[in-house]
Amino acid sequence: MSTMYAELGSLKVGNFIVINGEPCRIVEMSKAKTGKHGSAKAHVVAIGIFTGNKRTLVAPVSQRVEVPIIDKRNAQVIAVTGDTVQLMDLETYETFEVDMPGEEDIRTKLEPGAEVEYWVVMGRRKIMRVLKGAK
Repeated sequence: MSTMYAELGSLKVGNFIVINGEPCRIVEMSKAKTGKHGSAKAHVVAIGIFTGNKRTLVAPVSQRVEVPIIDKRNAQVIAVTGDTVQLMDLETYETFEVDMPGEEDIRTKLEPGAEVEYWVVMGRRKIMRVLKGAK
């Protein structure tokens, strides 16, 4: 299972949410009470983990929304080839390729032997940070 459900009103800035099938981190959230018979609404602004795109959602605070389950893992960089990075998981020793991260501060530290933290979110993988450089 790669997602679970939560009530929109229980989420806060910094939490994760799935909007239109894209896992996102909430960067802005406001709640507004409506008239006498309406329900309170939440306005959420979130940034996609993989795309970096800004997405918004306006829905009742009682609405159940999808929340991605994030598996944080460590890996060692085996090779850096153009726009992909080959990694080996430090627990399972599985080797796989992920896309080169868009963040310049991460990209400059990627070299064979470096240790990284990567996230598995909804079946997709992304390097989130470099833990230590190559020895």
